[in-house]
Amino acid sequence: MSFSNALPASSPAGATPDGKEGATPPGTGRSGPESAIQDPAIPAPATMAAALGARRLMRACDRAALATAQRPADDGAVADAAGWPYPSLVLVAFDHDGSPLLLLSTLADHTRNLLADGRIGLLFDGTAGLAQPLTGARLSVLGRAERSDDPIHRERYLRRHPDAAFYAGFADFAIYRVAVERAHLVAGFGRIHWLSASELDLPAAVPALAAGEAALLDRLNGAGYGPRLAPAADGEGDSWSLTGVDPEGCDLRRGGYVARVDFEQRIHDPESAKLMLDTLIRPQDGSGQPGGSTSGTEKAGTETAGDEGA
Repeated sequence: MSFSNALPASSPAGATPDGKEGATPPGTGRSGPESAIQDPAIPAPATMAAALGARRLMRACDRAALATAQRPADDGAVADAAGWPYPSLVLVAFDHDGSPLLLLSTLADHTRNLLADGRIGLLFDGTAGLAQPLTGARLSVLGRAERSDDPIHRERYLRRHPDAAFYAGFADFAIYRVAVERAHLVAGFGRIHWLSASELDLPAAVPALAAGEAALLDRLNGAGYGPRLAPAADGEGDSWSLTGVDPEGCDLRRGGYVARVDFEQRIHDPESAKLMLDTLIRPQDGSGQPGGSTSGTEKAGTETAGDEGA
């Protein structure tokens, strides 16, 4: 097995960082010879491949740059900044259906901004460690953020970011779920795709998996699945543990690092998840490599407590 980023970096001949090859502006379809014969109900192969890469890149990240629109002047806002884009750093988890989950404080400017205007942008960066970052993949997600009091959303977030438990109970903190409306994938020079929510093809909700995930994770971690799924190149593989299982893969953490194992097909309940993971784990003696594809491997996590933009 080879460990790789969510998308391979390549540079088409003659392409430039701001090239428009493959780009499709919002609200329009693709044109060209393929579109003349492509069933409009079936996404083109290039769109399907871009959507898969986008979903894998997004889920592999444990943080993102959040963009909100600076709210009109109030007691805590700068009078002449209204309407300007306001960027900040946030930690991210994901619902089973791929919707980003944020833990935010109402004391933070970005939270007060999105309460005034729920439209937000999230940038997921897959370029870490590359000598030429612009050859790597990055994904901009546009959506609307709303507060969620669903306990499953809170549990998923805190398993992905266990240190957040120290402040998640404060009265000013809450989980916000982002309903994705559109995404913009730049997979390298000239490899650019606008994806509608339907083209992004996020999985449907999976109530059975959501209900049984906590018990499944306890079972898998108790049986040592984390070290047998994650890379062990640094000699510290034994400290990896699973923090989440969703229809498209599983998440792992080792201290300040996260990793992602992608499934080749979607699962829908704890039983099918267990069967899938049994095909991917490294043998008990530690020999060989896990059988699945891994993205986001050995990405440094964030140890800082408190809201990221407060």
